[in-house]
Amino acid sequence: MRAAEHGWFPGARYTNLRTIKNFPRLGFLDIDWKRYCFQTHLDAVIKTRPVLTVARDVVSIHDLDKVKSEVDEILRYANYAILVPKCRKFERAHVEDLGDRVILGYSVPTGYGGTELPADFFEGPVHLLGGNPRSQRQLGEAMNVISFDNNNITIAARFGKYFDGKSQKVHPSIGRFYEDCIFDSMLCINKLWSDYRPVADGGFREKLHRLLLSTVGDG
Repeated sequence: MRAAEHGWFPGARYTNLRTIKNFPRLGFLDIDWKRYCFQTHLDAVIKTRPVLTVARDVVSIHDLDKVKSEVDEILRYANYAILVPKCRKFERAHVEDLGDRVILGYSVPTGYGGTELPADFFEGPVHLLGGNPRSQRQLGEAMNVISFDNNNITIAARFGKYFDGKSQKVHPSIGRFYEDCIFDSMLCINKLWSDYRPVADGGFREKLHRLLLSTVGDG
């Protein structure tokens, strides 16, 4: 898979798994956070055995115990769970109780969603959810970004557009618009991050990368 050669691995939302059926396992399993169903999520985790998956958003501190219980169940079948705090009452003391297989997720503010917590709250490894490529890269200056997902480039590709490092532009390719748009967007996003110097994390980043490589097998 040419995407994997450049550090991009298969991901899908739990409501749409048909596009990743040819992969031995899933790199990233996303959720439908507005209409979240834990059982549907768990069934998808069991089926795809993802390296990373997102837990239910913590929109109220009163939800935290329930979310942590769901995370414990999810981690029976996934390597890591991403917990997304969205309420200001979520404190650093809560992070210490999560364990080393839970990564904090930062919901990049957009019209679709976001978090009330400031970027500097996120001190450990962070997964960025949503937003456009430039916004994600800017956040890299404020936190230790370990991974990110990006639906922005797939939506643009439907209209024959790709991210050129600054904005979405019409792709010059003729024919395989969708694939070419996504792949060239990936290359331009990689270039954006080429000078990124993350905080030392005890080898966690390398371990995660090895696990992600397993999602594409020998292809």
